[in-house]
Amino acid sequence: MSHRIPAVNKRLQKVQTPIISEIANLIQANKGTISLGQGVVYYPPPKAALDCLHEFGSNFDDHIYTHVSGINELQTMISKKLKQDNHINVSDASGIMVTAGSNMAFLQSLFAITSPNDEIVLLRPYYFNHEMAINMLGCKCVAVDCDKNFQPVYQNIINAISGKTRAIVTISPNNPSGAVYSEATLTSINQLCKEKGIYHISDEAYEYFTYNDAGHFSVASLPDSESHTISLFSLSKSYGFASWRIGYAVYPSNLDQDMKKVQDTNLICANRISQVAAVAALSVGKEYCVEKIQRIIEARHYLENALSELDNICSLPKAEGAFYFLIKCNTELSSLTLAKNLIEKHRIAVLPGAAFGLKDNCYLRVAYGALDINNIKQATHRLINGLKDIIK
Repeated sequence: MSHRIPAVNKRLQKVQTPIISEIANLIQANKGTISLGQGVVYYPPPKAALDCLHEFGSNFDDHIYTHVSGINELQTMISKKLKQDNHINVSDASGIMVTAGSNMAFLQSLFAITSPNDEIVLLRPYYFNHEMAINMLGCKCVAVDCDKNFQPVYQNIINAISGKTRAIVTISPNNPSGAVYSEATLTSINQLCKEKGIYHISDEAYEYFTYNDAGHFSVASLPDSESHTISLFSLSKSYGFASWRIGYAVYPSNLDQDMKKVQDTNLICANRISQVAAVAALSVGKEYCVEKIQRIIEARHYLENALSELDNICSLPKAEGAFYFLIKCNTELSSLTLAKNLIEKHRIAVLPGAAFGLKDNCYLRVAYGALDINNIKQATHRLINGLKDIIK
């Protein structure tokens, strides 16, 4: 009797391999590597978020499913936070869903608004998990190039819209570029979505991480934006919650049933213990993040000054948000080859720009959120020396 092996999923074969895993394997194989790769912060959750869990488990409700959209206390805290920090008044026209991080919020939203072969506009450089999610659902990613400082080009966006377009995605402050989009830019994109009858998905995971004169703007605060705006937020960065997996989406109320269908099938609910911790974290407020950012700013200045002296090797576009620099390297090497060489020869890890859609030139994403001013010096020394050695 013949034995036939089941066919693999052809759709997933077109999805890029997670670059974080590839780089993690290289770091593991090269002991002593300092990582400027993954986007995490150096600090833990607020003490209040950990202290509140001492009594967790004493009530039976602690061990059963929560409401599909999140526990009431967290829903209340999120609504308060949105009004205070983002000037978003959640009304009957909007819904809130607590998810296992904002990556899941993005995927849930795509499930709710797309059908196979629909198109989603991403601004390039894009966040690789966004592109991966679009391809997984059998939709098409339409990449639109930004300008040399990674700011959106309005006409390019208009030219990318077709009859199959379902949404335009913006990330501000941006991953991977660190660019911060102005209120005027985001407003124009949101208005375009309204006129075209498509959604504006606004990823705001780095909302508190802005520098110099840059400031964050939430498009859902615009009048009459509720019907076409989906806003994504996360506690992973701001409250040091990466492993706790808590994010949330604010979306038009007409999507509520579909969002709940996806959540119930995919997750049922975000885990209760993380939701309880999130309530305590949000009670502390954004001041916790703002205070911690001061050390990130010191590391940022140190790294920026060092990179600025390598103008013959690489260029440093303007970046006033998140905790990334996306540097353009003057080399014929691919970004993945350069990233591998930096790990293997100089024990410093960064992410290749190709993962973010930048394949025509050699870009590297340098993340500095996990390092303070003490170890950023050694990391910077390795990166600078590595670039000088490899790019000749």
